[in-house]
Amino acid sequence: MAYHKRPTSSYQPCDSYFVESYDDFPAPRIDPKEHAKLVARERQYAIADELSKAASDEFRDDILAHMLDMDAATLPDVESIDIQTEIQWFMRPYLLDFLIEAHTAFQLLPATLFLTVNLLDRYCSKRVVYKRHYQLVGCAALLIAAKYGDKKDRVPTIKELKSMCCSLYDDDMFIQMEWHVLQTLGWTVGHPTVDSFLQIAVLDTPHDPEVEHLALYILEISLFHREFVSKASADLARASLALARCILNRPQPRHTEWASQYDSMTLVGLSQQLHQPSQVLSRKYSSSHYSRVAKTLEQFLARQASITSYTPPSPPSDVPSDSKPYYGEIGLATPQKVQSSNLPNGYPTPPITPENEAFANAGNPNFVKEGPETNTCSPSPSPPPMQYVDSHAYNPEAAYAHQPYEQPQMSFTSSF
Repeated sequence: MAYHKRPTSSYQPCDSYFVESYDDFPAPRIDPKEHAKLVARERQYAIADELSKAASDEFRDDILAHMLDMDAATLPDVESIDIQTEIQWFMRPYLLDFLIEAHTAFQLLPATLFLTVNLLDRYCSKRVVYKRHYQLVGCAALLIAAKYGDKKDRVPTIKELKSMCCSLYDDDMFIQMEWHVLQTLGWTVGHPTVDSFLQIAVLDTPHDPEVEHLALYILEISLFHREFVSKASADLARASLALARCILNRPQPRHTEWASQYDSMTLVGLSQQLHQPSQVLSRKYSSSHYSRVAKTLEQFLARQASITSYTPPSPPSDVPSDSKPYYGEIGLATPQKVQSSNLPNGYPTPPITPENEAFANAGNPNFVKEGPETNTCSPSPSPPPMQYVDSHAYNPEAAYAHQPYEQPQMSFTSSF
């Protein structure tokens, strides 16, 4: 084996520096037939991709219409889940955390998780589920979903599921529950999941993995909340994609695209559930495999909270403090009470009730009053301070002893 100095000019010549030369080793020769097969295979893959794209463009509307029909037919009924006797909504996050951990451990497809939750909710909409069997139904739904759409070498076995449940259920119970779930659902397993609608929504845009990962993160957060259980998958996919683009400051699609037809109320509902995600879900999407979108979302929410809590300083007032406010012709903004400080006792006195002929002949048109005419009656005298000597004894002489009696100018007398 030959050793020589490195001939490259980027290094200074050194007598003690030697490198191994690979020039003497023969390069592996490829058989011409194998090379032709590889080229032909790559060409077939390219042709298949072009045909698939052409077919998808031609039948996209029909495929989308069929998916919408299937989605409406396979949505769970949240009101039926409400009447469960033992299953309560506060138990749902614990089961979903377990299913997410199992889904991540088996490295299943994203669609498998959404299909698992759909099968679980559809079964709970039609059957009474006991609390002790809730985890068993979730495992059976995960097993059915993995068999339906995932790779066969990644489908979990009964032994693995039993181990994850800490041997709480026997092997036969998993098989019986799987059979019972399929019979309850009428063997209708297929359901267009939200990630399939998400793939349709991003077909016409450049590939952006961070936006897709954040949209998936938002969609998995929605699985934990009751208000999104019976929500259409297409609405959730479009709203989550629009929210992810808004968070990452990406441009929104054109109004003519299908992805732009999202429901604003659904988007607002999703945005209100981003503040306290599940710890299991946050840890899952904090990895580099999912572009660390959980950290990105956490930083975005922190910035929004700081902006909301910031109060700008008020500008200095240009009006001098000793100046009086000018009301102008408009007057005061609020109605003011009449000041009664000039009255004897702080309150007005009602007019005196007439008596004698004037009161008796008030409705007689032929009655003519005698004496000088006056426009107003004189007010009644102000009463003296109350004497609380004996509150139960009534003494009219003591009550009116100090009241001065004034003869009115009219021809009739007045009294209380």
